[in-house]
Amino acid sequence: MKRSTDRILTTHVGSLPRPPGVVEFLMKKEKGETYDTAQFAAAVKAAVAEVVTRQAAAGLDVVSDGETGKIGYATYMQERLNGFAGHNERKIALDLVDYPAFREKMARVTGVQAFTRAACVAPITVKDWAPLERDIANFRAALAGAAVAEGFLNSASPGLVSAFQPNRYYKTHEAYIEAIAAAMREEYRAIVDAGFLLQLDCPDLAMARHTGFQDLSESEFLKRAEFHVEAMNHALAGIPAEKLRMHICWGNYEGPHDHDIAVEKVMGIVLKAKPQAILFEAANPRHEHEWAAWRDAKIPADKVLVPGVIASTSNYVEHPELVAQRIERYAGIVGRERVIAGTDCGFGTFAGFGKMDPEISYKKLGALAEGARIASKRLWK
Repeated sequence: MKRSTDRILTTHVGSLPRPPGVVEFLMKKEKGETYDTAQFAAAVKAAVAEVVTRQAAAGLDVVSDGETGKIGYATYMQERLNGFAGHNERKIALDLVDYPAFREKMARVTGVQAFTRAACVAPITVKDWAPLERDIANFRAALAGAAVAEGFLNSASPGLVSAFQPNRYYKTHEAYIEAIAAAMREEYRAIVDAGFLLQLDCPDLAMARHTGFQDLSESEFLKRAEFHVEAMNHALAGIPAEKLRMHICWGNYEGPHDHDIAVEKVMGIVLKAKPQAILFEAANPRHEHEWAAWRDAKIPADKVLVPGVIASTSNYVEHPELVAQRIERYAGIVGRERVIAGTDCGFGTFAGFGKMDPEISYKKLGALAEGARIASKRLWK
């Protein structure tokens, strides 16, 4: 993993808006409808090439494939692993329960989440790694001529899988997590062996407190989160920490977020995770103040902080000076070399869903890069 040795490097969380044509294919695939597999493969390959080109043009250093070929960051593994079936209605996030009118209003803006939320109903085993192999091949081809520093691919952490796909088969939650970890280990290793950084997406360590695991007490949730980190670390055995990033968040949606668990309560658990880089929300109104919690934490000397310095749920384009100020704040905590400028979350976590305009999303990434340049001039003067 490259560090900010002579300037602040830039990156993002992973997902980016998919082109309409790709979304159409993904929806047909999700619904089990007939579609032309060759045309779908060609559309995704072309879209990955375009999304990498656009990230480079925006000034990003560490880029992804935009998760272009996935229906969503938390449910895509249903085509790669056996054991999932059916559909479960999602629990309403605790901060939104009392606001049905707001939920209806936002649905008119964002669209409806049409993806399948299956449950685990049978043993978790590997079904098909061909989609992963295509992701790797498409990304490698797109990176070939790109002027960027590094590439990363996203993968769901064991805990994230369980937060979206509830257990209906294993006798205990722990047994379910261990089965997921054993199966996903192959994906984790394949991404690193392909020469990319691996990003583990871990909203289960924060967001799930008021969403998928809202029925647990706070102490029960924290115990579960700690077990999730232990299982993930075990699944990452043999992979160097410097090849790993992890992302935590409190939910990539506009809402009150007044039920979000404080970062101080999960900080110790997060810092036990193996990945060297930690990506986290630091730009939105509910979590920007938590820079002080990071300042006061005992952060291991090998950890790299990737704070979100632009929001992922607002079409406001942050002023580059504000971005620079946010970057400098974290550089003052761990040093400039251990800070990479990132985003709060993804701009396209689920295909065809969300309020973010694609063109504005890229303009925000450009503001991120410009803010990093401003911060770099001041930090290396």
